[in-house]
Amino acid sequence: MISRRNVLFGFAGAAAAAQLPTLALAKVDDGYFELIAGPSKQKLYRPDGAESDLWTYNGSAPGPEIRVKKGERVQVKFTNNLEEPTSVHWHGIRIENAMDGVSGLTQEPVQPGDSFVYDFVAPDAGTYWYHAHNKSWNQVARGLYGPLIIDDVEPAFDAAHDLTLMIDDWRLAGEGTLDAASLGSLMDWSHGGRLGNWLTVNGKAVPKIRLNRNENYRLRIINAANARVFEIDPNSFNAKVLGYDGQLLSEPQTLNYSPLMLGPAQRVDLLIISDNDFTLDEISGDDPFSMIEFEVSGDGIPSPNQIKLVPNSIPVPDLQNAKKFTLNMAGGAMGGFVEMVYNGKILEGEAFRTTKQAWAFNGVANLAEDPFFDVAAGETVIIETINNTGWVHAMHVHGHHFKILDRSGAEIDEGEMWRDTFLIGPEQTTQIAFVADNKGKWLYHCHMLEHAAAGMNTWFNIS
Repeated sequence: MISRRNVLFGFAGAAAAAQLPTLALAKVDDGYFELIAGPSKQKLYRPDGAESDLWTYNGSAPGPEIRVKKGERVQVKFTNNLEEPTSVHWHGIRIENAMDGVSGLTQEPVQPGDSFVYDFVAPDAGTYWYHAHNKSWNQVARGLYGPLIIDDVEPAFDAAHDLTLMIDDWRLAGEGTLDAASLGSLMDWSHGGRLGNWLTVNGKAVPKIRLNRNENYRLRIINAANARVFEIDPNSFNAKVLGYDGQLLSEPQTLNYSPLMLGPAQRVDLLIISDNDFTLDEISGDDPFSMIEFEVSGDGIPSPNQIKLVPNSIPVPDLQNAKKFTLNMAGGAMGGFVEMVYNGKILEGEAFRTTKQAWAFNGVANLAEDPFFDVAAGETVIIETINNTGWVHAMHVHGHHFKILDRSGAEIDEGEMWRDTFLIGPEQTTQIAFVADNKGKWLYHCHMLEHAAAGMNTWFNIS
């Protein structure tokens, strides 16, 4: 059997020569981006290894990078060549509700052989991504995701100094191919989610990236894993944080703590200026593991120009007049028996196993008929989330960015950052606030995709 240690560590050297691929998606003649979901084969393990049967966008995992400027119109003609229905969610973009891509809530899933046109204006510059949002636990794990980059009208970095890095962990079977047979495992759904044993960056294992000495680079790091929380230390290679989840800070920031935890669906933008080779390491294990090797060369002179950041304009919550709602998270392995309602019925006996519903929000597994809350457009909302489970979760708010007001037991000051996804630890309580200014039905769920499938989904309405 391939384990995390003997796959990730044993063959890192063999894979290290892989070059970082260039991601690009050109518009077709009529101005639309053409995005096609379908089966394809790709080598994940070793260059001379077997090919995995994946589901991908335009034949590669990650899918092609969609890149436009802030304020531009994005038109994507999406075609489904899969064997099951699917849809595309544009993660982190504050767009019209009908374009959010959530099957069963904002649109009907696109059937095999059919097409759907996603049409929206990109309101905010930043690092975002797109991924399947129907049976996400299955479709994202097979490769259905890609980067969505919205540049400022006047970008601070040119294309050669602006690098997109999508990190994923894959569960491989003994032949070094995707372990599709384990998809849907009740063990994964009721525990920590689907964790892989093989890491890739833009589809390659331990790629080498060449940088010019003393020049400014922006690294856009996206966690595309189903459930893994990656831990990194930007200070180990003198990097500064530019922003989180697509939203820039007012100035580059040196972290005063380690590690920086990057949960599923979260993003971080880093500024690096280096004069020596370095690695980007995952440090959650006993020994650091190099995910990317950077080779620095040339006789570059340090740039005298300071990076100017232009944060997006996001409405500031009015905390004095906010409406507060509480979400109790319960269930999962080691959580004890939890009474929960699913599809209007209380689950009993074997129903837990047959429905695979293991988690509940306020006693309800998966989408309830009634919304978690209903507010008028423009009102400030505070969500207090109480994690009464034994597991960490990555909570994602669709259609909005929020401020973290309070996180029990945490000492890190998170007041400046805007996020669309936050991590919440076992027995922790977190309060977030945002202005509900985007009308429609919006999802609030755990982005550990197996947790969402097993009950951790709810929705709210803005009218």
